[in-house]
Amino acid sequence: MPTVEEVMQGARDVMTVRRVFGEPVEKGEITFVPVASVRGGGGGGGGESPDKGETGNGAGFGVTARPIGAYVIRGDSVEWQPALDVARVALAAIALVAFMTFVLGRAVRRRG
Repeated sequence: MPTVEEVMQGARDVMTVRRVFGEPVEKGEITFVPVASVRGGGGGGGGESPDKGETGNGAGFGVTARPIGAYVIRGDSVEWQPALDVARVALAAIALVAFMTFVLGRAVRRRG
């Protein structure tokens, strides 16, 4: 079982700038630098059982990343191009429709 120190070192290795900024991609005279949002968290602990005199410990770490866009470099010009997260757009649309249905339903009940 890895120690807390080993888990923390693994977390440091995962949470590097390379996870946020990807390798540049060149196409002709244009360079793209992909960018992601990276989040992580971890924890660990240990303890003793007063009844049985047994000890135990554990640790864990999780990380998630999602693309947020890319820097587009053309000569001396740098432009930010945000990524379109279709899942978030769809979720926002569903939430808006649900909210509007709720509001319209209440308005109809009040008139009726």
